[in-house]
Amino acid sequence: MPSITDFLADDHHRCDDLFAIAESAATDDDWNETQVRVDAFLAAMRHHFAMEEEVLFPAFEQRTGMTMGPTQVMRMEHQQMRQLFDALARSCGARDQDDFLGQAETLLILMQQHNFKEEQMLYPMADEALEDERDGVIGRLRAYA
Repeated sequence: MPSITDFLADDHHRCDDLFAIAESAATDDDWNETQVRVDAFLAAMRHHFAMEEEVLFPAFEQRTGMTMGPTQVMRMEHQQMRQLFDALARSCGARDQDDFLGQAETLLILMQQHNFKEEQMLYPMADEALEDERDGVIGRLRAYA
């Protein structure tokens, strides 16, 4: 069984790959493909956030008692990204390449900073705090639909 860090970092990479494909389609001015790729990226990101917010964060908070610490910061950043998701979807629907690529650039910066904090700080903290129940947490993350 992988670590929490490995499992969720792998999902970050999957989402990043979907994002890059969507951005490439927009750069090529292929709006039908962009729409398909944006939809796939947004679904993957929403699923990732749900795994964290519904499974990982509550388990971590229950174990550590930290409810206003790193998980709260991550939830706030998730909300910021959700707003950018909506803006990205709107610019895709409008087939506005300049706006799309501008929203994508902002989102990319925020995702990179967010993923770094999770992969370097929160996930390793979760691996340590949840060591004795890590397999169960990963099982619940895998099963999250």
